[in-house]
Amino acid sequence: MDINYAAKAAFFPWEGNVYICTDRAAINLQTKMLDKPKGQKFTDEAKAIILKHLSDEHFGVSELAKAMHMSRSSLLRKCKKQTQLSASQFIRKIRLEEAMGLLQENDQTVSEISYQVGFGSVSYFIKCFREQYGQPPGEVGKQGFQDAGTEIAAPSFFRRYRWALLAMALVIGGGLIWLLLPPSPPQKRVETFSLEKSIAVLPFKNESSDSTNLYFVNGLMEASLGNLQKIEDLRVISRTSVEKYRNTNQNIGEIAAELNVNYIVEGSGQKIGDQVMLNIQLIDAVTDTQVWGEQYTHQLVDIFAIQNEVAKKIADAIKAQVTPSELEQIDKKPTENLVAYDYYLKAQEPFNRGTVEGLLEAIPLFEKAVEEDPEFALVYADLAIAYYYLDLYKKQKQYTETINNYADKALLHDSKLTESLIAKALYYMHIGDYRLAVPHLEKALEYNPNASGVINILSSIYSNALPNTGKYLEYALKGIQLDVSENNITQSYTYLHLSNALAQSGFTDEALLYINKSLETNPENEYAPYLKAYIRYAKNKDIKQTLNSLKRELIKDTTRLDILQEVAKLHYFQKEYDSAYQYYKSFNDIRKAMGLGIYPQEDIKIGYTYEKMGFQEEADQLFAAYADYCEHDQSIYQPASMAVLYAYEGKLDEGIAQLEAFAAKDHFQYWIVLFMGLDPVFQKLETHPGYEAVMQKIADRFWENHDRLEKTLEAKGLL
Repeated sequence: MDINYAAKAAFFPWEGNVYICTDRAAINLQTKMLDKPKGQKFTDEAKAIILKHLSDEHFGVSELAKAMHMSRSSLLRKCKKQTQLSASQFIRKIRLEEAMGLLQENDQTVSEISYQVGFGSVSYFIKCFREQYGQPPGEVGKQGFQDAGTEIAAPSFFRRYRWALLAMALVIGGGLIWLLLPPSPPQKRVETFSLEKSIAVLPFKNESSDSTNLYFVNGLMEASLGNLQKIEDLRVISRTSVEKYRNTNQNIGEIAAELNVNYIVEGSGQKIGDQVMLNIQLIDAVTDTQVWGEQYTHQLVDIFAIQNEVAKKIADAIKAQVTPSELEQIDKKPTENLVAYDYYLKAQEPFNRGTVEGLLEAIPLFEKAVEEDPEFALVYADLAIAYYYLDLYKKQKQYTETINNYADKALLHDSKLTESLIAKALYYMHIGDYRLAVPHLEKALEYNPNASGVINILSSIYSNALPNTGKYLEYALKGIQLDVSENNITQSYTYLHLSNALAQSGFTDEALLYINKSLETNPENEYAPYLKAYIRYAKNKDIKQTLNSLKRELIKDTTRLDILQEVAKLHYFQKEYDSAYQYYKSFNDIRKAMGLGIYPQEDIKIGYTYEKMGFQEEADQLFAAYADYCEHDQSIYQPASMAVLYAYEGKLDEGIAQLEAFAAKDHFQYWIVLFMGLDPVFQKLETHPGYEAVMQKIADRFWENHDRLEKTLEAKGLL
């Protein structure tokens, strides 16, 4: 089942020739830096320092800034101006250029050279090298190798995620960036290069004359997909992403390019009486050749053995590492009762539609399945999930106990089943206990590392319910690797989700690229312009421009409470209290009339605006509401919120103490760094002698987390 829910290798201590070589390169560079233009001197000096620390994988943006006696922000600005690259992209480019030279000059292995140039992960080195030069490092020096060039016309983030951009070419800043792999890569594999084990299982064809058997053939495909998803060494594209290829005329190469996979599984099957016939093949999309294929003709009772064998044969053919625990999960039969299994398969099509009508159609079939097999864990889990979605948007929940009972039965009969763990997590989300949901979801990922639905749920939780910008971004990046939607609206919101995660962690260039992609995919996405306005503010700090952009969006829909309070807040930040009051009053009146408890963290701003306009009684009510919010807030932002309250009350020592506590928090949003100091109430703390130091601590803490996150995500091949 694949409903898209809600939402390092160790450093090798190289010695000797490596350091001599890189030091000489650095010295040679430094001797050439005289009489150069100012910009050229900067890039040469930066390059010399990078080369001196070439084999240190931990040498990044912060380390370069320190070595050049610059602030981190100054380095970022200057690097962007002189090279059109971010600082991290510039460092990576130098590492890859040096790697190319080493590959051309000696016969060391790809693995050895990757460590010499500061890559802690060989697979990530291969990925970056291929993106910059068009072919893997193992092909350097071989006949037919063509250097695709090292010129980067725009930030390489798009190339890193070409699988997310649907294999199209973009023109950015006058430079054409082709997002596909080279059209004619060499077919011969080399020992030092291992192709990424990424795979998509296309919908199987129904070869039966009886079209009603389609559900059975679909079940064969889903079982094969499900078993492969349990193997951590594979990256397996989700079912929803491959569904659009059911009746496609596209060839294997085109499909693989769109999904950014190297292997495709095709299959066909039919059911005649109690016999099952299955024809399946694994295709290398790079060379368009069959790697493995087999025809099966078995009795229906052998269906699970066939499904399990297919997964093992595919994994073996592409040399995927399968652990004993993964084999145990693959070999597990969902049920011994074929009648129950047939009901389960029949329920899958309406269940996967994700509509109320579909769920109501699937539930009776699931119920018949558990009548036949009262220990069918997978069905109990799907029943819990179905009832969760039936209840999702209802103000009065009807199925809380039903969801819990079915989830418990699923766990009772199979506590390691991904769907059982998802079901219990959804129950905890249903009652608002997200902290208890997370361990179940994390355990589900242990058993099914390619479960895109679980990844998307975790991303959503860390975005809102349990805010953590680092985990939010990590899961958003993982999710976009596995889900490539055929639906423009869905894809637009996927890009929006990722852009938001990037912006919150301070990756503003990348966030801008993805918010533009969101608008290109679906110009009607009403939330994308809102987010884009703030991303642009993060880049240019032009609050007037941000305000005008949001006002244009508000004109389109004057009932947008989110934008209404944002427009008010931007006037408030500029101490334009009369204008802020007009918008805040409209927002607050609607909020009270509808009984909405939204944006409680804004009450002190609204209250202060009312106070400035002479409405003290209403202001006092809002201050009291804000104090109550602070008392009950359990998020990482609670000390920052308390600091604002103490600032208003004139308790400056207490306010600074709260900021000191907040400065020790991890993974808070970039917006805190950008906007906290603009708040007129918060500015009361500026007179305290400890203010500047603690504000610098908060900014430093954010960028330390940012740099650490960047390195972690790069090491995992996500950024």
